[in-house]
Amino acid sequence: MKRSDRLVSLMHYFLENPREHTSLPVFGEQYKAAKSSISEDLDIIDRVMRAEGKGYLQTLPGASGGVRFIPELSEENSMAFIRQLCTMLEDPERMLPGGYLYMSDILGDPKMVNYLGRILATAFHDSAIDVVVTVATKGIPLAYATASVLNVPVVIVRRDPRVTEGSSVSINYVSGSSKKIQTMVLPKRSLQEHTNVCIIDDFMKAGGTINGMINLLDEFNANVSAVGVLAEAEDDEDERMVDHYKSLVNITEADGKHQRITAVPGNISPYS
Repeated sequence: MKRSDRLVSLMHYFLENPREHTSLPVFGEQYKAAKSSISEDLDIIDRVMRAEGKGYLQTLPGASGGVRFIPELSEENSMAFIRQLCTMLEDPERMLPGGYLYMSDILGDPKMVNYLGRILATAFHDSAIDVVVTVATKGIPLAYATASVLNVPVVIVRRDPRVTEGSSVSINYVSGSSKKIQTMVLPKRSLQEHTNVCIIDDFMKAGGTINGMINLLDEFNANVSAVGVLAEAEDDEDERMVDHYKSLVNITEADGKHQRITAVPGNISPYS
């Protein structure tokens, strides 16, 4: 196989298997190439991906040696995309009752959601994460996009039990926005004890839903390593129930009377 062909094949492999450790002899055997040639190929891929701000190859020591692709976006690429998202969300026609915004078109756009997932995964690259957890239904696309980059499974918390999922653990929690008592359910087989969890949600005001998920995960003795939301907004009536989280966008103003929305980058980056 020519080097140009091999580079294309290798890049495709890394994109399909993020964060997965592969030993160099595996590549050598697959492409019938010397270890030195494979090493040169990996150097080229690493240099290009770093230059474009899309990630890097991490070399792992050991007897057989190995490498894995870490798909981390650069600060510049992430913030440019988030500012574009803020502009989209400031469209007055997105205003919904209760200070909420219409975001179904964003969460239904695969290309946009995949990029948002890469930004969140980059923010949590230092966190030990075994599984991504979200609550049905709007946060599901973003959870899968984030989990795909982190190369971990997704677990979905639901509002009611399903017979096909076996016995479940359920809790009651107070919704921060509606002040209503609601129920969350998670099958017992979904999580093992002491699992490191990343919670993903689409929108947060007081944080009642996320706080409910945290309490539910306590029943599994799970460790919440990270919390990420697409958009957050201030709740004038209630104190924020969640302290440690990352948001992509902060809705600082949602004036339904004057049809005015102001969106700024969230706390996803220390430079925002």
